[in-house]
Order: sequence, then C-alpha cells, then structure tokens
Amino acid sequence: MAGYFDDGSMLRRVHRERALALAGPRALLMQAAHPLAVSGLLAHSTAFDDPYERLARTAQVLSTIGFGEREDADRVCRRVRAMHRRVSGRLHKPVGPYRAGTPYRADDPELLLWVLFTLVDSGRVVYRTYVGSLSRDEEARYWDDYKRVGRLFGLRVRDMPRTLDDLNEYGREMLEGDRLYVTAWARERARAIVLEPPLGWAAQPVVETVNFITIALLPDRLRDEYGFAPLPPAFARKVLVKAGGEYVKRAVVPFLPDRLRLVPAARRAA
Repeated sequence: MAGYFDDGSMLRRVHRERALALAGPRALLMQAAHPLAVSGLLAHSTAFDDPYERLARTAQVLSTIGFGEREDADRVCRRVRAMHRRVSGRLHKPVGPYRAGTPYRADDPELLLWVLFTLVDSGRVVYRTYVGSLSRDEEARYWDDYKRVGRLFGLRVRDMPRTLDDLNEYGREMLEGDRLYVTAWARERARAIVLEPPLGWAAQPVVETVNFITIALLPDRLRDEYGFAPLPPAFARKVLVKAGGEYVKRAVVPFLPDRLRLVPAARRAA
C-alpha cells in the first residue's frame, strides 16, 4: 500500500537525513515558549518528565507519516488526535499576556499550528545548516507537504498559512508578538531537562555539542527569554555553528554511506 509521500516529496528528502535529529530539541524549546502549549500539550504529557521519549515519539510519528504506508500513518495519527481530545483545562494563574482562567485544549488549532510551525521551521533550519541549501520552491513544497501532516493532526486547510510567504509571516508575527512567553516553569524545566540529560560522562562532549547547536539555532528572542549564558556571545555562537555546518555540508555529508547518513525508515522505503 502506498504512503502519503513518495521519494519525490520534499518531506522525505529532508527527513531522511540523520542530521534532522538536531531539529528536535530546538522544536521542543520553541513549543515550550507558548504558555498554552505548555499547559495543553506539554505539562499534561511526559514531555518534560522524559523529553527524549517525547522527541523519540514525535520522530516515530513523523517517520511513519513520511515513510510508512497510509494505513499505519492513519493509525498513529488517530491515536495522537485521541490523546489531544482528552486534554483541556484553564490556567490557574496569569501567565504573560494570558489571564487566570484562560481556557486551553490540546486540539486547539492555534496550538497545533504553533507545534507544526516549530517542526517545519526547525527542519528547514537544520537542513540548511548541516545538509544542503533549499531553494524557495523547495521550501514551498516542503511546507505543502507539512500541510498534509497538519491535516492528519486535525488541522483544517483554513487553519494553516496557505503559502510559504504566509508561513513566514505567521512565524514573524508569533516571534514579534505577545502570544509567546517563556514562563519560569519552562525556563527551569526545559533548560534543565532538554540541555542536561542524565547521561554518563562519556557522552558529555556530544551533549555539549548538541546543546551549543540548539542554543545557536534558536530564534534570538527565545534564546534571550530562556536566559542562556551570554558567553560566547550569540553572534560568535552563530558564526561557529555556521562554519561547522558548512564543513559538514561540504566535507562530511556528501561522503557518508547511506547506512550512516540516512535514517532506517528512509533506507527501507528506498
């Protein structure tokens, strides 16, 4: 049985790369910057009890949608939608621009769209940094593919930006507006758990590298609101990550065998 996407889709082209694992922590930190998403999608789950389990689950869902058969994709998406329908409530106290008593629910199109944006934006940022360039047309096709993912998550066509320009404008409005606000809870829990996983000392060099990349690739506003260390300065961190990304794109990724470069689902679907 055919899947929702084929080898000609941009979603497969982007998500087949192992480097896209770097997009997960960035996306999760962006999601946690929305107070209602924290209440509706994160605090009611194991997201920050075990963020790496959540990242793994999200990756598995996207892998099934991107590389699996439609029947399997429909099954996992029904499960995700059912979980979302069970989560709703009201804020117990005011948070940023949101008053106490503000209602939230996990299947709110606004929250789902923000989560979808963090995924597609993190995907394209990491791909451009560590894998290769994306033309405007390719980015537009990538967003078109993600709109299909959004439909599977329960969003309607009218709930999502229609074009790439609309998507970019939505991102600017969110990052420059007042709907995002990094709460003290998110600052403490997200920073501690996403950036300080309980791994042995032997893994610390890798952890530190991933953390450095995650912080450098965050939108400037959110990096500041999370209160990440000012040293090295943001511009220096960005320069280092960009230089490292160019090296990886030119001297590493093109020469990796598929068994190291591509995720298993992409190799099986080939």
